[in-house]
Amino acid sequence: MSVVADDVRATVDELLKAVSTKNVISEPYEVGDKVIITITKLGLGFGTGKGESKGATTPSGAGQGVAGAVGVSPVAILVINKSTSGPGGVEVKSLTPPSGLGKAIGDIASSIIQGMGESRAKQQQQMTEKK
Repeated sequence: MSVVADDVRATVDELLKAVSTKNVISEPYEVGDKVIITITKLGLGFGTGKGESKGATTPSGAGQGVAGAVGVSPVAILVINKSTSGPGGVEVKSLTPPSGLGKAIGDIASSIIQGMGESRAKQQQQMTEKK
């Protein structure tokens, strides 16, 4: 195997170690009656190159390089309250401000949920009036 291929393999192996599930979702840890899990995002970059000059008028030469990088940043904390059952016992706390699109989707979802609640209240009122 060539030196470049060995370098590429070594670089990829190191990057794969960094891109493990443990680096995206942390091990849970307990604080009182809560279980806390951090969630992160990973960015990965990788590049390789090789060049050679046969040079009729300049000296000949060759060069090669391999590089890679991983960036990890926390984006949310998952908090599970053991004393509260069901979805009410789970909170996701964002550590980053929402993007414009994320905020718009959140606003739409809130409007839909609010509308569903109003519709359900109206149905219950109508059922009560019929009795």
